[in-house]
Amino acid sequence: MTRYSKKQQVSPETQDQSLKIAKATQRPGQTKEQTKLIAQGIQKGIEQYKKQQKERSRELNKKLKKVSSQLNHSDDSQVEQEQIESPIIYRQHWLPWLLLGLSWVGFVVYIFRLAN
Repeated sequence: MTRYSKKQQVSPETQDQSLKIAKATQRPGQTKEQTKLIAQGIQKGIEQYKKQQKERSRELNKKLKKVSSQLNHSDDSQVEQEQIESPIIYRQHWLPWLLLGLSWVGFVVYIFRLAN
């Protein structure tokens, strides 16, 4: 005896929905058997739609996991590369040093003028 049947059992909600839709679109003079056949067709369509949505959901989850793992891996490698490859280099602008030198020259000139 198999544990899972090959044909999936249809949920009662799906059966109710398909029967309601079939009755809502029923034509005058249509027999009950015809309505049941229409309901079965609608039911198969609903089942197929649900299967497609499940497949899409699984594919999307796989893609999200793949992208998130790549992002985590790339973030880790970038942090390691930044720490290893880029030493800290301090560069100072030349203008403050020029102004400091000019002020010292001006101070020395001022002192010599007062002395003379």
